[in-house]
Amino acid sequence: MSAPNASGWKPTAPQANDEAGPATTTGNRALMLEEKLIFEIGGSETTGVDLPEPRGDAPHRLGAQLRTGEIGLPGLSEPEAVRHYTRLSRQNYAIDLGLFPLGSCTMKHNPRLNEKVARMPGFLDCHPLAPVHTVQGALAVIHELGEWLKALTGMPAVAMSPKAGAHGELCGILAIRAALEARGDARQVILCPESAHGTNPATAAFAGYKVEDIPATAEGRVDLAALKARLGPDVAGVMITNPNTCGLFERDFREIADAVHAAGGLVYCDGANFNAIVGRVRPGDLGVDAMHINLHKTFSTPHGGGGPGSGPVVFSEALAPFAPLPFVEKLASGEYRLVEEETAEDHHARSFGRMTAFHGQMGMFTRALTYILSHGADGLRQVAEDAVLNANYILRSLDDVLDAPFGLSGPCMHEALFSDKGFAGGLTTLDLAKGMIDEGFHPMTMYFPLVVHGAMLVEPTETESKAALDQFVTAMRSLAERARAGDETLKQAPYYAPRRRLDETLAARKPVLAWHAPAAPAGMPTLSEQGGS
Repeated sequence: MSAPNASGWKPTAPQANDEAGPATTTGNRALMLEEKLIFEIGGSETTGVDLPEPRGDAPHRLGAQLRTGEIGLPGLSEPEAVRHYTRLSRQNYAIDLGLFPLGSCTMKHNPRLNEKVARMPGFLDCHPLAPVHTVQGALAVIHELGEWLKALTGMPAVAMSPKAGAHGELCGILAIRAALEARGDARQVILCPESAHGTNPATAAFAGYKVEDIPATAEGRVDLAALKARLGPDVAGVMITNPNTCGLFERDFREIADAVHAAGGLVYCDGANFNAIVGRVRPGDLGVDAMHINLHKTFSTPHGGGGPGSGPVVFSEALAPFAPLPFVEKLASGEYRLVEEETAEDHHARSFGRMTAFHGQMGMFTRALTYILSHGADGLRQVAEDAVLNANYILRSLDDVLDAPFGLSGPCMHEALFSDKGFAGGLTTLDLAKGMIDEGFHPMTMYFPLVVHGAMLVEPTETESKAALDQFVTAMRSLAERARAGDETLKQAPYYAPRRRLDETLAARKPVLAWHAPAAPAGMPTLSEQGGS
């Protein structure tokens, strides 16, 4: 570590091992620039914009809200601000930099065509309170997307208002509750298999249900016998993820649905993994009553995208009358109306109400519909086939060096599941994941699903080419061989990231969420005296 410079600031030591070279005066390592917090590089008394002094007699419009003291925000010139955020962005991993192997939370390329359409003025500037006659085109997009979702799932109704996957889960469960209450059936239990997404039991509990687990079989699928044995007059329904979080298709789904229906319950399918079966399997044909669809997973919209996400929910005939408001309806005249109120004469008179104040998120709808129209029905089928092909390529390219707990269960679907079984020297999944950072990859999903100890869930998606997969496989094989040999250096990885390994337990239990100026050593000027905030 070098001595403080004239301002009293010390450069940060290099973040790699000694082989990376000695410390530098600036703390930078070539193009890996050490960036301080914006509060440390900008002073509250400076600004990148020159504003005239207000006239002393000028009235203000803020009343009691007029600020009486400094707010302490850092001021930067324009080039300083641009450099700051550009440098921070270079320390981030993104799908535009390389393969993003997160299993169970699909991260795939978002085509730039989708972004161009989403930025068209008629969609970009659409306001939720605009008069309906002025946004007919936007309503047409929402309606057409909904029609596609119904056709692809084989379901007769759709709710477009839910803002995310978990929000869509809640929508489906609330519809189930409304349907049961309408027939005077006070059932209180939702069954959730161990292979379901973790949000499923949370959603059921939030909706007021008691949640009970259904075990998985040795091959990672729902234990059909155990589920049938638990069905009874208190069971409102079942929430099943299909394909499940072990990356496997629930081949007994139709039999499960028939058994639940015979017992008077309803079937919710977590459609987060629809990406693996779109164009090949229609969930409606499997007996599903409600299913949410993550537009960011299956139809390439980004996670967020300038506002809330989108998790539309499709419904069976049994649940369609209870779907939430508002929704778009196409009239015989060809015009569209936004149905926002329950009326006795309409088919939605038994709607359970609203999920949200406004109908939906235009950015997501335009991106998803653009993606669908770009591919067509045949292209979407290929999306699923390529996603499954890529996942199985990963599985079979690594199952000789990484334990694949369900590798003998047949082909996987969209994601390959491994464990840390066979690692030596006390090495774990976490150590291999940290080693992936040094290889230039974001770590895969770790320790999930919970049914597998030391789980590593990898989803390559249909986006990746064979060359990209081979590069990933080469890196993973090297790390797996090191872990099986007990390579102690993995316990200190990553070596080449902007920061070394963090104390993740401490960060979760005692997060530091606010910046405070450090006390200056004796004889040194304070940050405010140096021009800091």
